[in-house]
Amino acid sequence: MPDRAPQPVERQLPTEESRDLIALVRDIIQREIAPRAAEEEDSGHFPREVFSLLSESGLLGLPYDSEYGGGDQPYEVYLQVLEELAAARLTVGLGVSVHSLACHALARYGTKEQQTEHLPAMLGGGLLGAYCLSEPGSGSDAASLRTKAVRDQDSWVITGTKSWITHGGIADFYTVMARTGGEGARGITAFLVPGDAQSLNAAAPEKKMGMKGSPTSQLHFDGVRVPDSRRIGEEGQGFAIALSALDSGRLGIAACAVGVAQAALDEAVSYATGRRQFGRPIADFQGLRFMLADMATRIEAGRALYLAAARLRDAGRPFSRQAAMAKLFCTDAAMSVTTDAVQVLGGYGYTLDFPVERYMREAKVLQIVEGTNQIQRMVIARHLAGPETR
Repeated sequence: MPDRAPQPVERQLPTEESRDLIALVRDIIQREIAPRAAEEEDSGHFPREVFSLLSESGLLGLPYDSEYGGGDQPYEVYLQVLEELAAARLTVGLGVSVHSLACHALARYGTKEQQTEHLPAMLGGGLLGAYCLSEPGSGSDAASLRTKAVRDQDSWVITGTKSWITHGGIADFYTVMARTGGEGARGITAFLVPGDAQSLNAAAPEKKMGMKGSPTSQLHFDGVRVPDSRRIGEEGQGFAIALSALDSGRLGIAACAVGVAQAALDEAVSYATGRRQFGRPIADFQGLRFMLADMATRIEAGRALYLAAARLRDAGRPFSRQAAMAKLFCTDAAMSVTTDAVQVLGGYGYTLDFPVERYMREAKVLQIVEGTNQIQRMVIARHLAGPETR
């Protein structure tokens, strides 16, 4: 049988420190994540102990300021860490991305006092975050959210329901968008809500086709009281804060998608070079060779696209359009590549004995979260042709 063990992705990293960082991530993956990924996903186990280890290792706050416990890493490095984690287990890679998304509002828009008080624990103190924007009646149309925050002297009382919350019910803090003013985007404000806040309750986790180890739940705010000191930014600034976070978060989803696709390709190549039919490896047949070539090309193109967008972000240049393109292309590519991987393995690909069926189920959600791919196309078109006429 030919020896075609998966080779690590050759990465173009900017510094020796970033190369050491990737080596550390790969070591943690080999020891703590990959050996148990399939079993724990099947059983629905959330690996909180892995997130604690990642926090202790300085991997939960990579793109943030070291003054507050972050890693001072450029986004092009942080995203490649996400890709490595997602290739090993999407629950972990996506979980780190969501945590980073939840930290964004305070790290960018919080006051110095807020950042000093909260960020060290959020970035390197073992806490895990979640991001609360979507609601049962407002998914793609996020500006129509109904959760309300009413001022009561020096506090706010939050009432409403958030849905599709990754880490819902287990997070230590939630970045919450709530309506404090009139209709539309300008009436929304951001808040930092403790996970153990009184009158905050999580519904039972959703029963999903993939990512069974990552809890996704509704959150019910039944008069949750938070002090004004936990309001992030100005009143009415919340929707702008949310969109700013999502631009960066979409790059995280793109990187995770490339990671899942890479894992599927590695499995397909390993199988195709070892499986023999008609007296030779099935990888000798042109039909399969072309499939593998197309899969690899989509992955390389997706990786280049998300890294190009990340470098724009690192340079302080606009990157919203490129983030939408990266999220769109990489997640569509992941769906295509994982589906093809199942096909390469044939009947075995459809069984639980091989991981490609899990990769295919996981890839689907990446086309939906943090803005469906239809929304990404709308964002891209607006950059090209301007807003839609009414």
